[in-house]
Amino acid sequence: MNYTLHQLQIFQKIAEKQSITKASEELYLTQPAVSIQLKKFQEQFSIPLTEVVGRQLYVTDFGKEIAEAAEKILNEVEAINYRTQEFQGKLAGRLKISVVSTGKYVMPSFLSDFMHRHEGVDLVMDVTNKTKVVENLENNEVDFAMVSVVPDHLKDKTKRIDLMKNKLFLIGGTKFQDKKYKSAKNIFNKAPLLYREQGSATRNAMEEYMHKNNYPAAKKIELTSNEALKQSIIAGLGYSIMPLIGIKNELKNKDLEIINARGLPIVTTWCLIWMKSKQLSPTALAYLEYIQSQKSRIIREVFDWFEKY
Repeated sequence: MNYTLHQLQIFQKIAEKQSITKASEELYLTQPAVSIQLKKFQEQFSIPLTEVVGRQLYVTDFGKEIAEAAEKILNEVEAINYRTQEFQGKLAGRLKISVVSTGKYVMPSFLSDFMHRHEGVDLVMDVTNKTKVVENLENNEVDFAMVSVVPDHLKDKTKRIDLMKNKLFLIGGTKFQDKKYKSAKNIFNKAPLLYREQGSATRNAMEEYMHKNNYPAAKKIELTSNEALKQSIIAGLGYSIMPLIGIKNELKNKDLEIINARGLPIVTTWCLIWMKSKQLSPTALAYLEYIQSQKSRIIREVFDWFEKY
């Protein structure tokens, strides 16, 4: 046997994703390069690791055992690298954070300086909807989760650090306006309304607001990302309640506008939460210390524009 760590990494990722294409994307390699390494890895075994049925790649039972062994080996190698850096007096380890989708406009600014200070820290940041973020936290798959509203069932099970305010306004486009929808009341009663997908915190906030004010959903359009929502409003597909944090440039360029409405903005707080039962690593503890000491500076330097609205 003469396989390399690189081949183990590639095969483990292929087994995880059940796809050469997806594995190549995750590893930032070309598809041909991944296929070549898989072929070389397979040549060292007399039993097939994968098989193709139709156009779908499947990992054989033997391949699954090899993938599990590969993951253990790669984890041990990673641990050796971290321990080496620790002996050199450096902070080293992996920091895992799950972030609700609109949090992608906030979280990187609370990470950048920390990552530059500690080159031995590897970051894994999963950006997804709130339902999946909560699952990641409860399943102990991450150190921290970033949310704007802590679910009721987690309030007694988690600790938190507040980061900054989250404000949601009624937003409309400026290029394709219909005069009959000029008032907020007419918009909520008659205009097409754009929603995020089920499980999104933004959608939950919008639905609660609509229900509280007895507004019907005249026509509902569902989109699965904040960026798609934003571009659809610009194009004139409809109106939506959405976070201010993701539309700074569009407001500045006058592609979007805030429409005054009773009971808006909805104000919540972006916060970092973690399970009370979680044994935080030295890396995670160092990050908490960094956030506590630096969050005011970060808000002042990066998000000063936010306070004007």
